[in-house]
Amino acid sequence: MSRPLRVCSFESRRADEMQSLIERNHAVATVVESLREIPLGMTPQLEEFLSCLRSGAADVVIFMTGVGAESLVTAMESKCSREEFFRLLQQASIVVRGPKPWATLRKWGVRIDARADEPNTWREVVQAVLAVTPSRTDLTGRRICVQEYGLPSSELYAELAGRGAEVVAVPVYRWALPEDTLPLEQVIRDTVSGVFDLILLTTGQQLVHTLQVADLHGLRAAWLAAVRRCVVASIGPTTSQQLVRAGLPVDFEPAQPHMGQLVRGALAAAPGLLPDCRIR
Repeated sequence: MSRPLRVCSFESRRADEMQSLIERNHAVATVVESLREIPLGMTPQLEEFLSCLRSGAADVVIFMTGVGAESLVTAMESKCSREEFFRLLQQASIVVRGPKPWATLRKWGVRIDARADEPNTWREVVQAVLAVTPSRTDLTGRRICVQEYGLPSSELYAELAGRGAEVVAVPVYRWALPEDTLPLEQVIRDTVSGVFDLILLTTGQQLVHTLQVADLHGLRAAWLAAVRRCVVASIGPTTSQQLVRAGLPVDFEPAQPHMGQLVRGALAAAPGLLPDCRIR
């Protein structure tokens, strides 16, 4: 009888959910924290954003993530009430990147003018912005404020600016390594030892941090080589691009960028992608 597949996930914020999903699908789960989100609080960039809202100078506000939207409101409370902030937002066109910011803004009762289609990459965000723009093509003179998630979305900014927009970055948190990196180091060593059959990535930053820790211990080349012997599954196009840039394969990517579809689809595909000796 075949043994259960051994799965490694680098999910952090939804680690318990990921663990449960893998185990409910009859696989052995190892879920290790690979990043943490550190709120920035009220910064000069947020001051500029608030000034834009109060002066009516913000034409479009883009919410990229639900957790970022929550962090933004929390930071703003030092300068204005939630009620005032929500009222100011409604003076601009509101675009959301995906289901998480959509759910957050709906909870607040904030009107949403456009939602980016799946797979929610920067390309779909641009199309959503154009959908709320009178000309549908030209963004000249439009001031577009973007709630960032961890790092600037340089491709999005370049495309918006190339269409004539002024982009106002609104960073609300930054990504950092876990406070304790020993579990991540151990998972890297286990991967090199051939412990895992399937590697799951739900954001490219998980790969960035894993490689950073691997570098610290001289294990980058060995880890990459070991991962190439596994089945590699990616949540969506942006994460897949990061994997390809690192020289790794993408064996499975779900049609929709949802964690459940990622886990179920990857586990269904993995036995056919692994040599028989790997799963006996």
